[in-house]
Amino acid sequence: MKNWTKQLPTPAQDYLDGKRLDEVECIISDLPGIARGKAVPATKFIKQDYFHLPDSIFYQTITGDWGEAADDDGFIEKDMILRPDFETATAAPWTGDWTLQVIHDAYDRDDNPIPFSPRNVLKRVVQLYHDKGWTPVVAPEMEFFLVARNIDPAQEIKPMMGRSGRPAAARQAYSMTAVDEFGPVIDDIYDFAEAQGFEIDGITQEGGAGQLEINLLHGDPVKLADEVFYFKRLIREAALRHDCFATFMAKPIEDEPGSAMHIHHSILDLETGENIFSNADGSATDAFYHFIAGIQNHMPAGLAVMAPYVNSYRRYVKDHAAPINLEWAGDNRTTGIRVPLSGPKARRVENRIAGMDCNPYLGIAVSLATGYLGLIEQSKPRDEFKGDAYEGDGDIPQVMGEALDLFDGAKALHEVLGPEFARVYSIVKRAEYEEFLQVISPWEREHLLMNV
Repeated sequence: MKNWTKQLPTPAQDYLDGKRLDEVECIISDLPGIARGKAVPATKFIKQDYFHLPDSIFYQTITGDWGEAADDDGFIEKDMILRPDFETATAAPWTGDWTLQVIHDAYDRDDNPIPFSPRNVLKRVVQLYHDKGWTPVVAPEMEFFLVARNIDPAQEIKPMMGRSGRPAAARQAYSMTAVDEFGPVIDDIYDFAEAQGFEIDGITQEGGAGQLEINLLHGDPVKLADEVFYFKRLIREAALRHDCFATFMAKPIEDEPGSAMHIHHSILDLETGENIFSNADGSATDAFYHFIAGIQNHMPAGLAVMAPYVNSYRRYVKDHAAPINLEWAGDNRTTGIRVPLSGPKARRVENRIAGMDCNPYLGIAVSLATGYLGLIEQSKPRDEFKGDAYEGDGDIPQVMGEALDLFDGAKALHEVLGPEFARVYSIVKRAEYEEFLQVISPWEREHLLMNV
């Protein structure tokens, strides 16, 4: 791997300018979105073109148990070949030495992409768009909470202490004073992002106590998913420096709004670069409506990926800043599908369904996959919704088991995401769900122990 540093993005080269690289973290996202891999000395990394990890990392539940998802060869933990994508090389600026992170892609011994590796799933969906002459463009929004340190799972999660010495307050959306309360953490987030070459479009206070939102500039889906994957880690590291935790749980605190990963979509014509959602006269195209219809028709089955945990479904509560249905409307934040105010060139569709707890590769892949199916099927959406969609009926699954049943029956969605991914994902998530069902909650002990 001679002269490999010349392949690095400019921010990574700038980070290392005049420094001696000590270590390279070779990483890949598992199904939950956790970084798996190896940290190797830079001198060793220079000598290797790839490294190995067992395919079983994709069979693990969030608790570390295993789903019986191995193929016909059995659970033998076959080695995958992981090759670096140097375009993803970026600093790890919170470490004590000079360290780079590099995302790797997973292949089998015949050089085929591992079909249940999340980054490969997203690449597959993007390629389907390219095959039709389209370029998908996305812009994710990341919501998260800064909370007090919590090392006892039996204790409720509480807001962090602000620099004023008072706990973070709720219902302070867009308050600059509230943002100032977390100033030291936000300063480190900006510093880490700058060192990693990430451009933040803005940070705002959301409605929850200690809840913030970071917006990213629109761009290539795989690149943006890489950034969200990296951002989750850098935000956690920034919080730890200031004696608090950053959490991306969909619903970490009772009676507070949950955290979403809203995804904005537009589709460009590969040849002309024009937005296929807008006609020359500025009006909306049939493709725009087909894309919306695809989300309405296929998102109930995709929800098991967009809302991957039991906790995810606690977010879909009326009047708590999360959608309860898949109605669509222009500039209406109560609907699951929103069309933001924009000019024709920037006409886009915002999917407000995904929780921030989803794997960014898989969340973006499923959102694009549902829109793709709408474009292929040329289906029509329901009429534009008028009014407060929170007052309507819910039309998305309310529990994980129901969502998994819908996902298992969604053969058209499986073909877009990859049947082998769908098989493995379902097995792992059902193992996780069954494990949760063995846990007796405080609510059950309080209300059932002596009353039933």
